[in-house]
Order: sequence, then structure tokens, then C-alpha cells
Amino acid sequence: MTCNDALLQRSLNAVWHPCTQMKHHAETGAASLPLIPIARGNGVWLYDFDGKRYLDAISSWWVNLFGHANPRINAALREQMDELEHVILAGFTHRPAIELSERLSALTGGVLGHCFFASDGASATEIALKMSFHFWRNRGNGKKQDFLCLKGGYHGETAGALSVTDVPLFKDAYAPLVRVSATVDSPDARLARDGETPADVARRTADSLRRHLEAHHETTAALIVEPLVQCANGMSMYDPEYLRRARALCDQYSVHLICDEIAVGCGRTGTFFAHEQAAIRPDILCLSKGISGGYLPLSIVLTTNAVFEAFYDDATARGFLHSHSYTGNALACRAALETLNIFESDGIIEKNRALSAHIACCIAHIAEHPRVKNPRQRGMIAAFDVATDDPGFSRKFYREALKREILLRPIGTTVYFMPPYTITRDECEFLAQRTSETLAAALEDSGEK
Repeated sequence: MTCNDALLQRSLNAVWHPCTQMKHHAETGAASLPLIPIARGNGVWLYDFDGKRYLDAISSWWVNLFGHANPRINAALREQMDELEHVILAGFTHRPAIELSERLSALTGGVLGHCFFASDGASATEIALKMSFHFWRNRGNGKKQDFLCLKGGYHGETAGALSVTDVPLFKDAYAPLVRVSATVDSPDARLARDGETPADVARRTADSLRRHLEAHHETTAALIVEPLVQCANGMSMYDPEYLRRARALCDQYSVHLICDEIAVGCGRTGTFFAHEQAAIRPDILCLSKGISGGYLPLSIVLTTNAVFEAFYDDATARGFLHSHSYTGNALACRAALETLNIFESDGIIEKNRALSAHIACCIAHIAEHPRVKNPRQRGMIAAFDVATDDPGFSRKFYREALKREILLRPIGTTVYFMPPYTITRDECEFLAQRTSETLAAALEDSGEK
């Protein structure tokens, strides 16, 4: 038995893995889902205990920005560990949390000047919803208790976050625990009618939002959106015009606009914040995943002076009542600071424009496959849909990709790329070629070509 095999069996016995059916890990054959013990990482590569490598084309669930074992982030964390690993953030503060808050606020032009720290994306969503709800109550408008989200939207899997998540796989099992929120039409450009441009789709679906707010603004606290890309909805991409119209409608009807940039922030869409491409600012902004470079759990909710001031009072009950033990962890904040340093010193946003163009060139031939539909790209996120009736396609594709040294996890029949920004041109070409081979093998396994 190899080291890989031994660790695999121990993990199956002891670890309950997320977002999977554990039986699929234990099975062999068409229903199986391989479980790979990873020994180390370097750049875009992961290595198992038998020395086999895998190109991490999805940034380990969209978190890794600058490669595994990045020497600059490693050095910053070693230095921070010798100074302060963690301290309670209630009644105390520390330099990494202060500096990170200041620098993030500066990136919004000071519009979002207050940072509230948490651990993960779902927690950030919970905080944003509670913050909006409590704001309206503190302002004497307790009727505003409802939330609004887009069809196909995903904002996390805790009970509160599920209330604004419109993905049945995640939501239906826990429906009795979840408060129901309203949905409005998604501006997904794939839903274009004959002759419509993506901007036309954005305008048409913004009318759906307008009609809802006309009827329900008195009870609506906030609209939450993933700017430009609804990731869990098969990487559905849409025109910035929708955000511009949503911002204007939220202003008109006194509704908070929450931008969930947990996955699409930190440069993924071509600008540091996705909402910048619409030239707007939200009332509340959620960040996580890439903000720590993929190193440590960290999420941050930024908001405006107007929201902050609604909680500034003598009465404790009017304060924002949310916390967790590791709020503002010094190590996570330091990793985030070094992540921002790399963005600034290495001109990452500009470099990514050239890199995303190269990725587009490398994968252009995939769009010529007769079963490939809706090829699309927004910055460092690229995707295409596969026309197949095989319900097991995603697992087959995943298995075939691993055989070819690439880590890709399709969302249903959508194959997507979201690699670390350190991927080289040669590695882009490798990824594109192996993806073509994987697609052919997965379709053959499905009895399709």
C-alpha cells in the first residue's frame, strides 16, 4: 500500500469532506469521486505523496491568488508569528487589522470606511444581512426586514446565507430552517432572447427588479448580488449595466445594495473590485477567499459612514451584535496585507490583463468543439458549457482531468478556469491542451462525442 493509499483510507474513516456525497469517495467506477492526499504545493502545482502533480486551475475553490507556498506571504507570516498570533478584538486592537482596514477603505476611495472582520464568506453574508436589518430598525423603520437576491445566486450555506441563496441543491434540504427571500430575474447573458446583447439582458432584468421594488420597497431591507459573475450558477456572466441600474433603483427606493465579492473580488474580474466596472459603490461589501491570498480563513464586511453611524449610540442594544472568537486574527490580516503588497508592487491588475488575453487565446480552440456552448470570460475567470445529457458528466470530467494532471471541478455541465495569477504562459497552454483531451475522454465515457 502506498502512502497515498494509506492516507486516503484514514481520511475516509476520519474526515467528513465538504460539499460531496462521501459514498462517492469510497466507491470505484463511474460513480466514484477520487480523493487525493496532497503532500505539498508550489506555485500553481499540487503534489501528492506519490509525486504526481496537479495544476490547480480553480485556485483551490477560488482562494489562491499568488500560488501555493508563496515565499513573500510565507515570510510575512513567519514574522507575524514572532510578534502576535491573535488577540481578542473586543476591547483590544492590533496593527495588522488597523492597516488592513485603512488600505481596503482607500481602495474604495474612502466610501466604505468601516471594516468588520469575520472568518469566511458565509459569515460575511450573515453579517451584511444582519447589519442591514439592524440599521433599518435603529433608524425606526422596522418594517424593512426582507431581502432580495438574484435567481441562481449563491451567498453561502449557513442558515442566514441560504436565505439569499437560490441554488436548490444547497437550499432544499434545509428549507424548514431557512427564512424565505424574494428573487428577481438574473441578468445572465446566456438568457438573451433573439437579437439581445448582454446589455439588453441587463436592462430587461433590471426592469424586473424595478417592478419588485415598486411593490415591496417598504419591507425590503437590501438587495444582494454577486457583481458581474454568479459563480455557483455555472459562472453566469452579465453586463455592468445591471449594477448601474440596481444602484440607482436601490437609491430611489431606500434599499441597501450589498455586493458579495467573496469570489469575484481581489482582481478576478479584471479590476480589484468587480463593482468598479459599473462605476458604482455598494452600501455594504463582502470580501473573503482571495483576500488572504488563500492562506487563512478571513472575511471582511466594509460599509459606509451612514450605516456605521446608525449603530453609534450609548445603548449597547443599538450596537452591532455579532462576533466570533477569531475576529480580526492577526495572522490572517498579515497575510491579507502581504497580498495587497503584491498587488501594488507587482502591478498585478495590469499584468492580469495580458495574462487573461493569453488564456483566451489558449482556450479559443475549445469553443470550436461541437458540444461546447456559451464560451465566455471576464478577466481571470473563463468558462464554457457542455451540451450533454449525462447526469454524471461532472464527475467523469473531474476524474479524467486528474488523470491528465489538472484540477478542474465542473459546476454541473459548466467547465471553468479560475487559476492563480502566477500561472505562466506555458502552463496556460498546458492547461488548455489537457482540458481538450479531458473533454474528449469525458464525452467518450458518456457515450457521446
